[in-house]
Amino acid sequence: MTTPMAPVTPLPVDAPVVQPGSFLTLHYRLAGPAGDVINTFEGKPATLSLGMGELSPAVENLLLGLPEGTHATFHVPAGEAFGERNPEMVQWVARRLLNELGDPMEQYTLGDVVQFPTPDGASTYAGVAMQVRDDGAVQFDFNHPLASQPVTFEVQLIGVL
Repeated sequence: MTTPMAPVTPLPVDAPVVQPGSFLTLHYRLAGPAGDVINTFEGKPATLSLGMGELSPAVENLLLGLPEGTHATFHVPAGEAFGERNPEMVQWVARRLLNELGDPMEQYTLGDVVQFPTPDGASTYAGVAMQVRDDGAVQFDFNHPLASQPVTFEVQLIGVL
């Protein structure tokens, strides 16, 4: 069960509310049992358009209906925010392909986060290096780092358009 905490300050009655397709300016924090994965509260706020895939659908759904100015924290049960870990998302990538996609001189080490282009080239996705073989192939985990974990999602909605 996800329950937001009460807003920190009283909100105007006519404050705009988050709807599908809203453009948002917000601070947010995503954390799992090991701590923060992302936290914008200590820097510039993030801007995003709801429904564009910048947040998981489950996390976006938590924002729907919240008025501008809301500061809330949600506790999301394991697997709901970013799905379950999928063993098929752990894959070996040949050195030849890594050379084509990036710097042929790059040396990969355990824990490196590497961005890969989507097939259409319009976006990227990340993989974490898990193993490196002698032939230069690298095993990457393409699961979200918070897959199969309980998630704390804290948000402060600064602007809603």
